[in-house]
Amino acid sequence: MHSWNDQAPIYQQLADRLASQLLDGDPPEGEALPSVRALASQYLINPLTVSRALQSLVDEGLVESRRGMGMYVRDGARIRLLRSEREHFLQEEWPRLREKLRRLGLRPQDLNWEDA
Repeated sequence: MHSWNDQAPIYQQLADRLASQLLDGDPPEGEALPSVRALASQYLINPLTVSRALQSLVDEGLVESRRGMGMYVRDGARIRLLRSEREHFLQEEWPRLREKLRRLGLRPQDLNWEDA
């Protein structure tokens, strides 16, 4: 069962989940995404919500609609996502994380990168 929170609209949460999968190479560039119906069934949500999530990915240039064939991952989608996610992390998340580490008195040598 997939859980949703009240922090963002469900379509945006689904778009974020699908984008994370694309970042992991699932499905690979040039391949089709599952159909709206399949995603609605998988996530137990309204097909219109799925369509809105997919349109969000289209708007971001990550997937494209091929008339009568479905949605396909665009070439370069993974690198585009990677750049965007890195930028977001460095600009938004890292400063907060760095401040928390400082408050907790944690130093770089206290962090074990290998067990991640």
